[in-house]
Parts: sequence; structure tokens; C-alpha cells
Amino acid sequence: MNIDRPDDISEDVYVGFVRSLFRDAGILLVGAFTQGAMALLVYWKTSAAIYLALAILMVAASIGRYLAIRRVSPDTIVTYESALAWERYYIVAGTIHGSAVGLFAFVCLYVVPDLFGEIAAVSLVLASTITIAGRNFGSRKMVAILSVSVVAPIAVGLMLKGDVYNVILGLFVIPFMFTINKMAHLVRKVLFTAISEEKKANRLAQRFNRALNTMSHGLVMLGPDGRVVVANAEAAHLMSLKSPDALLGRSIHGLLMRGVAGGMLAPKDCRYIEAQLTRALREGRDRKVLVSLANGQHYEFSAREGSQQLGVITFEDVTARVEAESKIRFMARYDSLTGLPNRAYFQELIGEAMASGDLERLCGLAVLDLDDFKNVNDTLGHPVGDGLIYAVAERLAAIAGPSVTVSRFGGDEFMIFFDRVEDESHLTSQIDGIFDELQGEVDVAGHGLRIQASGGAVLSRVRDTDVDAMIVKADLALYKAKELGKNTWRLFQASMDAAFRDRQLMKADLRTAVESKALRVVYQPIVAMSTMRIASCEALCRWDHPDLGPISPSIFIPLAEEMGIISEISTFVLQAACAECVKWPDPTSVSVNLSAKDFRSSGIVQKVRDALANSGLSAGRLEIEVTETALLDDKSLTRQYIEELKRLGVRIALDDFGTGYSSLSYLHKLPLDKVKIDRSFLMDVTHNPSSLALLKGVVELIRVLGLNVTIEGVETYEQLNILTHSIKPDMVQGFLFGSALTASGIGTMATTVWPFAIDKKPAGKRALS
Repeated sequence: MNIDRPDDISEDVYVGFVRSLFRDAGILLVGAFTQGAMALLVYWKTSAAIYLALAILMVAASIGRYLAIRRVSPDTIVTYESALAWERYYIVAGTIHGSAVGLFAFVCLYVVPDLFGEIAAVSLVLASTITIAGRNFGSRKMVAILSVSVVAPIAVGLMLKGDVYNVILGLFVIPFMFTINKMAHLVRKVLFTAISEEKKANRLAQRFNRALNTMSHGLVMLGPDGRVVVANAEAAHLMSLKSPDALLGRSIHGLLMRGVAGGMLAPKDCRYIEAQLTRALREGRDRKVLVSLANGQHYEFSAREGSQQLGVITFEDVTARVEAESKIRFMARYDSLTGLPNRAYFQELIGEAMASGDLERLCGLAVLDLDDFKNVNDTLGHPVGDGLIYAVAERLAAIAGPSVTVSRFGGDEFMIFFDRVEDESHLTSQIDGIFDELQGEVDVAGHGLRIQASGGAVLSRVRDTDVDAMIVKADLALYKAKELGKNTWRLFQASMDAAFRDRQLMKADLRTAVESKALRVVYQPIVAMSTMRIASCEALCRWDHPDLGPISPSIFIPLAEEMGIISEISTFVLQAACAECVKWPDPTSVSVNLSAKDFRSSGIVQKVRDALANSGLSAGRLEIEVTETALLDDKSLTRQYIEELKRLGVRIALDDFGTGYSSLSYLHKLPLDKVKIDRSFLMDVTHNPSSLALLKGVVELIRVLGLNVTIEGVETYEQLNILTHSIKPDMVQGFLFGSALTASGIGTMATTVWPFAIDKKPAGKRALS
């Protein structure tokens, strides 16, 4: 803190106080005239020349002080350092002036005493003391110097007279000097407080103005007369005015009419907005009004009652928000790829359509599903699959109209609703027309793809159904169409519902059978061609339904795959087969078919290891059959699992070779032991030389790779005879050797030699059948 500056004020206030010293200097000329005139009167009265000199001195000091102050402009005093310098300058001139007045008083009281002179001196000093506090409060030093230089000489002069009364009177004058300083201090404090409060008010006003004019909303405040008294910059901008001042004095009606005049707002909208805002201001509650302008912009007005009868209206350009909300609504309702209504919005639209109009009318709903769409994604990639879906959606969207609504339900599934259908033939003709439109190829990223779809449809009376029920029935009809070979559609019939319910019940019963281990395992003999004895057997699962009797594996195995419980079945068969095989004569082994799902899990190796450990079966007597589907799902992972199984000592066979991709390329890449050729190769081998040549060639290729060959589906002696002489497989399997046997039956027949003599038919066409 600088010692020249009072400690109780800030630097900027100090600068202001010093500036005040250099204002209104004209009062000094009045003082010069008054002081000179008094000194001349005393000179006239006393004829003492010293008073003439004092008159000249005081006039000269006053005028000199006036001139010194006038040469300084208060506006040049802007820094704290300049204020310090000019205060010192002011003090010098003030000290000379005050000393001249004090000298006059001292001379009148003591040097050349005169009663009139004493009265004149006291009067002059009293008049001067008023200006000490009033004019010089800005400089505490100047007040102190003037108090001493002007008043102290009177006290000194009185006390020098020597008598007790004058001495006491002189002493009474001394406190007057402190009073002058105190008065100046009070003036300074009052002004400092006022300046501080003004600064606070200015800061608040600046903050309010900054906050008001940096708002993203336009804001106007209305006075009791309903006209604008405050507006911000954003309000002026939104109203296309140059400054907020241009809004002052306008009414709500006047503001809105600017929009009408500019063609941005319709007159009816203007009246509606004005009524809503006026009502909100009158009722004292918030109200928002969204307005769409002719240029595509959207403004939102909000009105609320303020304090002291001031109403507040805010408004903003919410075009971006409205467009974003519209986009969000579109995304929530429409499919992003095709632009068609999505599942939720489709159900909403159809629900509303069915709830209105004649409830006795007929309506139809069709579901379309692209055939083999997964293959497109798997072979060509999802972008091409998306392109195919988009192409189908374009063709379907072309048929949409007031009474036809098209939706993409997800994936490759589309839904079509037909309102006001005349009868079944009318619906049939419409759907047939759709299938005709879908026929043909489309080009997707350079790929020529043929559109092929299956469909299901339902026809219902509006009063008797709802959207969900129609979708379920259309799906059932779709399932039926796919069962019949795809690329067609079917209309829902009541029998489909019954079949579906039976299928669902069968699923529940199958799950119960798996959980309670109510399934059983039988064994199909696999005969070695060299000995005509059972060398191995294939474990097969059977299900005896408590009400329906035996259920074919061709029925319940696909159900298990659909339900995701096929691994539980294969685990059950594996454990049962190992436990039974250990009881059979040592050379006899068992073959267990594991599903493609099993080979997708790393737990398959542990599953086999546990079955061997729990049963005590030698790993060399267990053969695991793997399908081509499992090999193709994930070749690297499947190879890894097969190699781990091989390290256990288990043998690996490729099952049903010839039913899938039948690729020989992966046979030498996988650690296989055997290939089982599907029965389809034997269908006409007895009378078709080409089929025989094909089978012979396949077997020779497999043998070249060092793999054993088992041929499945041997049912006649003629087939066996040809296999014996022309093909010479390692093993054969089929109904010629009997139906599947129980575990005990295999144990009994393990050492039996089949009574076949080559080139000589047995007594019966089948043995052990």
C-alpha cells in the first residue's frame, strides 16, 4: 500500500477524488475578491501598510491557485501514479494560499491589533473553513495543511495576547481544526460509499446486460401497459431489427405483425399466438406456443408473468430441434434401410385402421420371407444382402396405397396389410400379383441375384381378430409354404393352427423327455466286409412318446436343433453308448454322431473325455462321427477340436458324405480315420453303370487319402454283391443286416457271422430283419 494514498479507499476511487480537486476552480476568484476586499477595509480602517501588502498577497495567492488548477484537465488524471503527482502539485498551491489567509488573521490578532481587524480576520477564516472540507475533501493532506495554515494562526494569535481569557479562547480554537478534518473525512466516506454502490450497480447492470444479450433466446419484458420496456440482442436479431432499442415501446401485436408483413406468419397464426401469450400473461402461468414459419423455420414462444406487473416473453429459433425430433420420430417409426414402417409403427398403423370404419369388413395380412437369404449374407456379405432387401422393398413399396400398407418387420421379413378385402379370391389375386412383381433378377453391386420368397397370408373379419392374432396365423401359413418347397405362399387354414399347437406341445414333451432321460439308445450294426461280423455299431437315439408312441428321429431331431437342446441329446447318447460298449466283446466299437452345435463349443473334448472316464471304455473303441455341416461352420476351430479328440485316441469319421458340399478338398486337411458314404450313392447302383462308376471313383479317391470307407444304406443282397466284387469297402451298414438292436442284442450278435455266400442269395431277402 502506498503511503501517499489513504488506506480506506481503492486506487480508482483515489484517482476520482484527485480529479475532483481540479474541478470548479471559479470559486477561487470569488474568494480572491472577498479576501482582498476585507484586507483593504482593514487597511482603510487602520491605515497600516501591512494590510495593503496582505491584501495583495491573498489576491495573488488566490489567483495563482486558480490559474494552477485551470492548467490541469481532470480527464488527464487517469492513473494512480498521475493522481499522486497532481495531488502534490495541488497541495503546493493550496499551502501558499492557506498560509496567506492565516498570516492575515495572525497580523489582525497580534501584530497590528484592531477590533475591526480581529472581527474581519475571524469572519474570513470561518468562511474559508467551509471550503476546506467542501472543496478539498479529495486530499486528506490538503485538508490537514489548510486546517493548520488557516485556523492555527488565530489560536496562536489569541494565546500570544497573554491574558487568561484570550489563552483559553485560543485553546478552544484548536479542536476546530480536528472538526474540519473530521467533516472532510465524513464527506469523503459518504462519497466513497456512494461511488462504491454506484460501481456495484454498474457491475450488476453490466452483468445483467451481458447475460441478457448473450442469451440464446430472444427476450422482451412488457410494462403494465403491455409494451416492451426491455429487450435483448437476440430478440432484435430474430425480429430482423438492428438493435434492441428498436423493440422498445412496441406491443405484442406490433411485434407479431412484423412477421405478418414479412410474409413469414399467417394472420390467423398471429391472432392465435397473441391470444395464447396474452392469456398466459393474464393468468400468471407459463405457456408455450410453437409456430412454423413460411420459410421452414420454427419458433417457440414462452410467456410468463413477472414481478411488479412486468410480463416476460421469450422466443427462440427451434428449427434444429424440431427437425431433430422429426428425424428421431422417423427413425423410431421407419426402417433405416428401406424407409418402410418398422414393426412397432406398422402394428400401430394397422391397429388404428382396424379400430375405425366398418367392423364387419374383411382385411388380410401377408408375411413374406426371402428364401435362402442367409446364404447371400454368408457368401456375398451383408452389404449385398442389404442391397437385396432394399431392392425387394422398392418393389413392395410400389404397391402401397390407401388400402395397402407395407412394412419391413426385420431381417428379410416383410409384412403387408390389405384393408377392405372383398373376398378370398380378391386377396389371392392381390398376393399373386405381388409374387409376380417380385419375380426376376436384380443387380446388387454387380451380382445378379434372383428374388425368391415364401409367404403366408390370413383373411379375417375385423371384428373377430386383432393385429397380433393375424401375424401369428400368417406366420403359420408361411411355415407351411416353406415346408412345401418354398417360392410359394399359402393362405392360413385352421388345420395349420392345430398342427402348430401340436408342434409346440411336442417341443414341451421333448424337453421333458430330455431332462428326465426318458430317451433310449439303439445300435445299428456296422459289418466288416472281410469277416462279415459286427465290427462296430452306430448309436441311434429313439423317443417313445407316452401318448403318441414312437416318434421318428426325422421329426424330433430337427425339433431338438430348433430348440437348442441337441447337445443335451448327443451327450446322453455318448454317455449311454460308452457305458454299453464296454460290456461288449473287446473288438467291437461304437460310433456316436455329434451335432454341428457340439463342434462350436470347446467343451466337446471334455465331454468325450468324461464319457470315456466314467465308462472305463478304451478310447480306441470310440468313433466320433462328424457331419459336413460341422466342418464348414468354422474349419480352423473344428480342426482344432478334432485334433484334440485324436490325441485322446478316439477315431473320427465323416458322416453322410455326399449329402452336403461333398468336397474332397478338406478330406486331406483334417485328421480323419473314416468316411461314411451316404445311402444316396446306392439308390440305382444295381442297374445304372454311371452310378456304379461314380461310387467306385469316390471310394478309390478316399482310399488314396489313406482313409477307411463305410457305405451306408445297404438293403438288398444285390447291392451287397456289387459292393463285394466291384467296390470292396471296408465296412457296410444297412437294413440288410437287420434293424437297430438294443445294447444286449449287439452283445449277443457281436460274434455272429452273417450267413451270406457271395453270388448266392440267402433264404430270405433280408437277414435279422
